[in-house]
Amino acid sequence: MESKLISQAFDRVQADAIAVLIFEDEAAPAELAGVSAWLEELRTSGEFTGKTGELAVLHQAPGLAAKRFVVAGAGKRSAFDAAALRRAVGSAVRALKQKGVKTLAWWLQDGDAAAVIEGAILGNFEPDVHKTSSKESKPLESFLVVASASEEVQAAFERGKILAESQNFTRELVNEPANLMTPMLLADRARAMAAEVGLDCEILDQDRMRQLGMGSLLGVAQGSAEPPALIVVRYRPPIESKTAASKSQDHLGLVGKGVTFDTGGVSIKPADGMEKMKYDMAGGAAVLGAMRAIAQLKPAIPVTALVPAVENMVGSRAQRPGDIVTSLSGKTIEVLNTDAEGRLILIDALTYAQRLGCTHLVDAATLTGAIVVALGNVNIGAFTNNDEMLARVMAAAKSEGEKAWPMPLDDEYKDLLKSAFADLGNIGGRWGGAISAAWFLREFVGDTPWVHLDIAGTAWLDESKPFLAKGPTGVCVRTFTKLAMGW
Repeated sequence: MESKLISQAFDRVQADAIAVLIFEDEAAPAELAGVSAWLEELRTSGEFTGKTGELAVLHQAPGLAAKRFVVAGAGKRSAFDAAALRRAVGSAVRALKQKGVKTLAWWLQDGDAAAVIEGAILGNFEPDVHKTSSKESKPLESFLVVASASEEVQAAFERGKILAESQNFTRELVNEPANLMTPMLLADRARAMAAEVGLDCEILDQDRMRQLGMGSLLGVAQGSAEPPALIVVRYRPPIESKTAASKSQDHLGLVGKGVTFDTGGVSIKPADGMEKMKYDMAGGAAVLGAMRAIAQLKPAIPVTALVPAVENMVGSRAQRPGDIVTSLSGKTIEVLNTDAEGRLILIDALTYAQRLGCTHLVDAATLTGAIVVALGNVNIGAFTNNDEMLARVMAAAKSEGEKAWPMPLDDEYKDLLKSAFADLGNIGGRWGGAISAAWFLREFVGDTPWVHLDIAGTAWLDESKPFLAKGPTGVCVRTFTKLAMGW
């Protein structure tokens, strides 16, 4: 989709449709005097009241060059923010492209140009890349943001475009089926992305990981014919962008779970719904998407991303329940359940991140079904060993409209991981499953400020939303980028 920021009188914009936000219980802008009677009639009849998600279309509106005039409900102004604007634009894009609109203009009266272009790019994404028939596909071809030509608005527009395209890059990776997104193919995509935006990329292969002693990660990978990879992507700020604050020794590490397909291993999953397990690398994809944005937006601190990429398969070489593996840290783990594999690959990546000099860590992982039981599909579960670090991450998530909820990590939960045969077991029983999984990770970060984000419930949509297609959401890309930019 082509996107442009234009400075032009809204009534002279040539497009299939031009849209504007209308708030609930507020009069329309004075510039809409030519359609005020139509709007009043809509309000009186209850057809359009300005509530969030409502849409009304007027064909051949008097005085407008655009073929259609569209009003989109913004809800109450008191509840309006960038996330609401993003959803309103996305909803309009998805509804109007189904009506044959190819060129849509958005008259920016309220809100941020970044949120407008994000909503459009995210809303236009469809997960149908592998369909051979184009009958159902009705993409928007051009999106115009009609606003002032100030440097501030231009910068916001460009920032929003980078963020949304990076989030869609993540969604594209997650959307790929496991036969087209093996660990090494994910590594290839990471390498290509890094080259495109000017990042350093290193791929640790199986032999190198064995030399280092990543027994926990390699134990998960050993059942698959597809070799594992540890993807390491590095961003270093240009000298001219450094500020006094960035001259500290802070170094942000982003770690993402990259299980390209998860059968559960010997502790095999039920067949129902297993096809969705291609999304078990959504955390790793989010980390890569964030690095794509970070490379272009250039924060003042170094950021290193690590994605342990494996396939968790059943085979003659697959690890068994009861196996004991030795992690990169030297700690031993009794593998009580081979379907608790994400934590096993993450711990070696977290340890390696610290060896690379990362002073602050955030990981994202589709780690547990338990977090979905606790928080549903609305909130990310956030765990930490450092309240200040958690506050940073929560503030970044809130500003980007990615909801997260802090979860406990009391010392008592650590007892769930006791093992008679190794330093700890990889599961903690039925109760508090998301917490015991987070505690397992905590055992390997020491005193390094760390936040774990369990995105199992938020990384995938089983049904489409008015503003977002069914499938991968790309959650955490904006949070990670905001975290780095605001450091």
